Amino acid sequence: MPHHVPSTDQIRTVHVMGVAGTAMAALAGMLKDAGFSVTGSDKAVYPPMSDYLEQLGIDVMQGYVASNLDHRPDLVIVGNVIRAVYEEAQALMERDLPYCSFPEAFGELFLRDAHSIVVAGTHGKTTTTSITAWLLDAAGANPGFLVGGIVKNFDRTARAGSGDVFVVEGDEYDTAFFDKGPKFLHYRPKTAILTSVEFDHADIYRDLDHVKESFRKLMGILPADGTLIVRGDDDNAMDVAKLAGCQVWTYGPGQEWDGRVDSVDTTTGTMTFTVLRRGEPLGTFTSALVGEHNLYNQVAAAAATQAYGIEPSKLKAGFDTFAGIKRRQEVIGNPGGVTVIDDFAHHPTAVKLTLEALRERFGQRRLWAVWEPRSATSRRNVFQAEYAEAFGAADQVIVARPYDQSGIDEAERFSSDGLVRDLAQRGVDAVCLDDAEAIAQTVAVRAHPMDVVAVLSHGGFGGLHGKLLELLEARFSS
Repeated sequence: MPHHVPSTDQIRTVHVMGVAGTAMAALAGMLKDAGFSVTGSDKAVYPPMSDYLEQLGIDVMQGYVASNLDHRPDLVIVGNVIRAVYEEAQALMERDLPYCSFPEAFGELFLRDAHSIVVAGTHGKTTTTSITAWLLDAAGANPGFLVGGIVKNFDRTARAGSGDVFVVEGDEYDTAFFDKGPKFLHYRPKTAILTSVEFDHADIYRDLDHVKESFRKLMGILPADGTLIVRGDDDNAMDVAKLAGCQVWTYGPGQEWDGRVDSVDTTTGTMTFTVLRRGEPLGTFTSALVGEHNLYNQVAAAAATQAYGIEPSKLKAGFDTFAGIKRRQEVIGNPGGVTVIDDFAHHPTAVKLTLEALRERFGQRRLWAVWEPRSATSRRNVFQAEYAEAFGAADQVIVARPYDQSGIDEAERFSSDGLVRDLAQRGVDAVCLDDAEAIAQTVAVRAHPMDVVAVLSHGGFGGLHGKLLELLEARFSS
């Protein structure tokens, strides 16, 4: 049972367990780029990751069965979705095959000699990582990157790059069944962005203090000559940042790094904004990312490029041409003038910020929020009351039944019906529907041209996106 990463000259074949996870698929692509032969296994694969893996030429073995390892790969990389009781995991422990976690492999094979920019925090990681990577690329730095989503400019989630800088989305979730520390501890940060610290991942963290323990460990591995860029008006983030032994730059309203929204074009869905450092303009830019939280995601990204050493004059091209991230306020269709948005938001803070940004982006157009409680946290009632506040910017709300709650004690389960009742008391038009088919039928009948429908889920949502587009197309084309 050799738990280690062999030297690269000993690795030809790599097997990735849990390959359809966003980060795992990204790593699989990087391994392919590096010349390794890659196989993978998973049990639930849906777009966009299924399309991405097909594009990479990686055939996904269905199910976590022992025979997946019969080809005896030189290295097995184990995703954190894998549990020790799975047949494939048990076979791995029984066979003499080198294995490691995804973060271990990534840190050893790709980050050892890089200026690693790690983007951490409860919210905004994917967006901030994506825009930082694109700013560096547009400035000619040719960065490597690893993002928890598909960056449209690159049409992929990761690449090795040929420069000396790597931008990494630093997840606080645990690493693997044999390593319960957060992933970001393996990412060798020289520069770190800390966007926010809130309670999340109720399946592995007890409370907020437990979450903060993990982020404090990240502060402990920042080198003395590194840089921490931290949201200065987030009390929890600033509390964690006290342990950083390097220079600390704060960003946010009234901080060393600040920003202002100059204008929002609700027709094109773009925002013009200015990045300020100590009150002096670093530059004025236009971006497809709209809303105050995206303003500061972009301020943090600009600050990270300065920590690395990019000339401020080289940032405009990156902001002007950033195309966004799939499943982050992504317009996936406009059938009959109904704008359908796909977004990953699931934590109540993320839902609130996303809907507020869409309200700012689309003005007074009627805004639908269609939400699936699917994450480990949202399927529990820990934020039952907070979700009632999160949908305030929406005109119409449809809540799905929570995804599989069979492993959650009944007293701890989130109630979609309860949320609808709470929203009704606040004067919000809300309804709970059983499945994607019923939701698609309801929205397709009731939506009007110029409505905006935001579908919020971090899963496949029963194919709702495709069903809804198809029904709207049929209604408005007849």
